[in-house]
Amino acid sequence: MSPDALFIVCAAVVGLAIGSFLNVVIHRLPRMMEAEWRAQCAELEGRPFDEKGIYNLWTPRSHCPSCSAQLRIVDNIPLISYLALRGKCAACGAHISLRYPVVEALTAVLSAVVAWRFGWSVAGVLGLVFTWMLIALTFIDADTTLLPDGITLPLLWLGLLANTWTIFVPIQDAVLGAAAGYLILWSIYWLFKLATGKEGMGYGDFKLLGALGAWMGWKMLLPIILISSVVGAVVGMVLIVLARRGREIPIPFGPYLAAAGWIALVYGESLARFLPF
Repeated sequence: MSPDALFIVCAAVVGLAIGSFLNVVIHRLPRMMEAEWRAQCAELEGRPFDEKGIYNLWTPRSHCPSCSAQLRIVDNIPLISYLALRGKCAACGAHISLRYPVVEALTAVLSAVVAWRFGWSVAGVLGLVFTWMLIALTFIDADTTLLPDGITLPLLWLGLLANTWTIFVPIQDAVLGAAAGYLILWSIYWLFKLATGKEGMGYGDFKLLGALGAWMGWKMLLPIILISSVVGAVVGMVLIVLARRGREIPIPFGPYLAAAGWIALVYGESLARFLPF
């Protein structure tokens, strides 16, 4: 087996394990943020904040949300445990969300694609980290309409650091991409707010597009915006027509930005052929 083929297999296997951890991040990080906000509010109001035990990405151990039974090691094997348990808790028989195996499988598949695209290289390893962070952001935003700074800002800085050595694009393109990505959506936000008095998107979207620009440079911003806007509009119309979702209910834009950004990283060379500059 060639080194690149071995890298693809390893990326898929590691992706399964990382997907399992991403499920923890997706579930717990928003709750950790809420606890931090409550603590800050209590401090500003001069009242004590009674935090109920330690809660972070590592503590407490994974458990069933229905009966609180701690998961055994054999219950925590990516994909295999879900299939073996037939999607139910071993202790109480409660249904386990399909989200968990979906995230694990998606992480494995996308990791394998990145490994195939870049091969065993620095770009390949960085591409995996990029992919994992986007998956976490996608599902967190879909659930909560939040794009945590704890992921978007490290994503931005990692892109700039990588391109200091021109891993994906020259550093000048990366810096311009980061600045332009943020300012484009920031400008659209304020134009929309001045025209309608409403907020059309959150600041997390600005930071995410800035981070994507830091990885792929300013030339990829237009394809990313076009792809994410078209997909977002189509999905939004489907939700309104088929799911009868009210027009006033906000639809998170982060998942579409993340998907478009991943496509641009993996297939950027093909997209660049259609650009006029």
